[in-house]
Amino acid sequence: MFGNLSDRLIETFKNLRSKGKLSPADIDATLREIRRALLEADVALEVVKNFTTAVRERALGDEVSKALNPAQQVVQIVNEELVKILGGEQRKLSFAKTAPTVIMLAGLQGSGKTTLAGKLAKWLKDQGQTPILVAADLQRPNAVNQLQVVGERIGVPVFAPEPGNGVGNPVSVAKDSIKHAKQKMFSVVIVDTAGRLGIDEELMTQAKDISKAVDPDEVLFVIDSMIGQDAVNVAKAFDDGVGITGVVLTKLDGDARGGAALSVASVTGKPILFASNGEGMDAFEPFYPDRMASRILDMGDVLTLIEQTQKNFDESEARAMAEKLAKDTFTLEDFLDQMQQLKKMGSLKSMLAMMPGAGQMRNQLENFDEREIVRTEAIIRSMTPAERRQPKLLNGSRRSRIAKGSGMTVTDVNSLVNRFEQAAKMMKTVAKGGVPQMPGMPGMPGMGGGFVGGKAKSKGKDKKGSKSGNPAKRAAEEAARALGQKPGEASSGSGSAFGLGK
Repeated sequence: MFGNLSDRLIETFKNLRSKGKLSPADIDATLREIRRALLEADVALEVVKNFTTAVRERALGDEVSKALNPAQQVVQIVNEELVKILGGEQRKLSFAKTAPTVIMLAGLQGSGKTTLAGKLAKWLKDQGQTPILVAADLQRPNAVNQLQVVGERIGVPVFAPEPGNGVGNPVSVAKDSIKHAKQKMFSVVIVDTAGRLGIDEELMTQAKDISKAVDPDEVLFVIDSMIGQDAVNVAKAFDDGVGITGVVLTKLDGDARGGAALSVASVTGKPILFASNGEGMDAFEPFYPDRMASRILDMGDVLTLIEQTQKNFDESEARAMAEKLAKDTFTLEDFLDQMQQLKKMGSLKSMLAMMPGAGQMRNQLENFDEREIVRTEAIIRSMTPAERRQPKLLNGSRRSRIAKGSGMTVTDVNSLVNRFEQAAKMMKTVAKGGVPQMPGMPGMPGMGGGFVGGKAKSKGKDKKGSKSGNPAKRAAEEAARALGQKPGEASSGSGSAFGLGK
């Protein structure tokens, strides 16, 4: 979503790195570029003005002039001000003291309310709640049926006494759902309301009536992140008409400019509670302003990555795997198990995008084919248990058989085995507390070498090494070769984001 904005900001800050001291002219030039970048990202003009004014005042103050590294200090200021316009601190859902907690979803038609209702219900279910979905959108064709399909998919019941398609009273449905939830002991009621293509009196009247009937604890405005500055006007209208308590962003994985996300919290004063960043029911997460600011500035979002890992990885299994690595007993069978664990975490591409400096390898990320993981699995599953445990058994005839069984080529099988051996060595080094001499990313096809389809180096080339007598130069040349570059070739995008926190 913020790819273009990130690129512009990164390029702007690069110009500051070489300066030991920043003059007012340097800061003004930087702010001009930031202002253009934000306006091109469709951020509201009012927000851009307030943002650049705040950054300028701080950048011209003592905190930059007395800093050891003024350029990094300016980046830090921009990061902190970005967090402010995104809402400051993260706010959690407000639950009622006495169940059920009522959450009403409001927004325009096409913003993704119905799908979002399912994602929210699944997230609450994973948190130990017992949610129920309410089909109060009786206007849009097949809206009730869509919610029922979503509910069945995630294992959450749906209250739908009316067929919809213009039939039924949504206010009565919403009111009856509260009684039903109390009788059946549901802890959270999620009311999916109707939308319109634009703001009109009928829409607002119906939303107000439903709000009065259910007395919601939260009124979440669901907004399509791709509709630009108009999102702010729509949010204001809903806030004035219904009284929203929070915002949920959908379609954050889109390729639009994303100004809505940077504008809506600042203009409405309402916090962004959640963000949806994909089509799957798991593509939903709480919104953290500081983490989003870090993503925009290409500093990564390691905390979210850690949380996803902890949620999907079993601690005892991880400990057992660490012991295997330390004892050098890591096999292709173990590697297959690890791949299964990775798949549970969702899109590998989205996980890699959370790493610091990921913006500098955006092209590689976009070209990364996640089906390579499936192909790698096919090769390993075509091996016998003995072959998985002892790759040294894989002679020519066995590799030919595996290639035919998996629908791949012998070259692909050879590449997998070579890359697995390199990865096993690297992980063994890490397990013993060492620093691996492998700057590439083993197993990531198209990103520094892959198990399948990657250009594995032959053993002869690996042994060749550097001829330089200078230890520092020799190490640099060997690192360049590992990255697939010529010795002496500069590596773009090396280091951390703007030199912060290597």
